[in-house]
Amino acid sequence: MKNNCAIYIHIPFCDHKCIYCDFYSIITSDNVDNFLTSLSKEIKFFAEKYSNGREFSSIFFGGGTPSLMNAVYIKTILGELNNNFNISGDAEITIETNPGTVDLKKLKEFRQSGINRISIGIQSFNEDELKFLTRIHDKETAIQTVYNAVDAGFENISIDLIFNLPGQTKERWQSNLHTAVLLPITHLSAYSLILEQGTILNKMVLDGKVKVQDEDYDAELYGITIDSLTNSGFKQYEVSNFAKPGYECIHNKTYWEHKEYLGFGTSAHSFINGKRWWNFSSLKRYIAEVETNDYAVMNEEILTKRQIHDEYVMLALRSSGLNLNNYLNNFGSDWINKNYSYFETLKIENFLKMDNSIVYLTPKGYSVCDEILKNILH
Repeated sequence: MKNNCAIYIHIPFCDHKCIYCDFYSIITSDNVDNFLTSLSKEIKFFAEKYSNGREFSSIFFGGGTPSLMNAVYIKTILGELNNNFNISGDAEITIETNPGTVDLKKLKEFRQSGINRISIGIQSFNEDELKFLTRIHDKETAIQTVYNAVDAGFENISIDLIFNLPGQTKERWQSNLHTAVLLPITHLSAYSLILEQGTILNKMVLDGKVKVQDEDYDAELYGITIDSLTNSGFKQYEVSNFAKPGYECIHNKTYWEHKEYLGFGTSAHSFINGKRWWNFSSLKRYIAEVETNDYAVMNEEILTKRQIHDEYVMLALRSSGLNLNNYLNNFGSDWINKNYSYFETLKIENFLKMDNSIVYLTPKGYSVCDEILKNILH
C-alpha cells in the first residue's frame, strides 16, 4: 500500500516585503533561472531516495509570491515532479497568489499548466488595513482577483484574512467576513495577527509606534469568525481553517495528520521516516549547495518517540480530532488513561466532544486550544 504524501515548493521571489511577513523572500528577480536549475537537481536527488512506495496527493507552491513566475516556469516544475514522483491523477495542486500580481490571462495560463487550486492572500477588504499591512492591492482588486479565478476555470478557491489588526473594531472585522462569504470561494483561512521576531511590524511594536490589542479581544474576534463562517456554510476543520463541504485543503491535512512530506527550494522543510530536515534560506547559499551536493540541507533532526507522540496529538486536536483507535495502535493506552478524567471534564464544559472513537475540540475548545495542549502534553 502506498503512503499518501505531499510536496511543497518554496518560490522565494517577491515584489515587496510586507511588514508582518516572516517567510523567506527576496525582492529581486536575479537568479530566477539558476533557482529553477537547482530545484530540478534537488527534486531528482530526493526522488531517487524517496519516490518508491509513495504516492503524492498534493503539491503546494508557496513563497514569496509564486504567482510572480510565468506559467511556463510553474509548468516546468510540475513536469519535473511528474517525471520523478508518483503524483496521483487527482492530486490537489495549489499556487499562492497575491491580488495585483495576476490578471485573467495569467490565471488561465496557471489553470492550463496544471494548477487546480488557488490560494489568494487578500488579508483584508478594508483600504486602511491594507495600507497598514503594506499590501500592494486595494479592495476592488482583491474582489476582482477572485472573480477572475472563477473565469479562469478554478473551482477550488481559498482566501486568507488576518484579524486583530491594531485598532480593528468588531464591526470592521465582521464587514471583512461578510464581504468574503459573498464571494464564490470554497475555503477561507483566518489568522490572528502574530508578531514574528525580525519583522518590521515587530520592531514597530517594540518601538511603541504600534499598539497590539490584547488576548481577550483577540478571542472575541475569533469567536465572531467561527460564528460568522459556520453560519455561512463553512465548516471549521482546523483552528484557523474553514471550508465548504468537500473542499478541505488536502495539502494542509497532510501536515495535520502527521503524514510525510517533501519540501524543495529555499527554507523548505521535509518530514520522512521520522526524520525532519530543512534547507538553507539564502537563495545564493541554496543554489551553491545544490550545485555542489545536489541538495541544500542546512540541518536535520530525528524525532524522539515523545516528540512524535506530542506532535501527533497536537496536530490531531488542532484539526479534525484524535482517532482513539489509531492512537492506541500507534502509542498504547498509558497517555489516554492518564488524561481521561481531564477529557471528561472538558467534555462536560463543552470544550471537547467524543463521537465514534474520535476526540475533537468544539469551537469553544479551539479558542483555548493552546492551553488544553499545554495541560495534556506536559
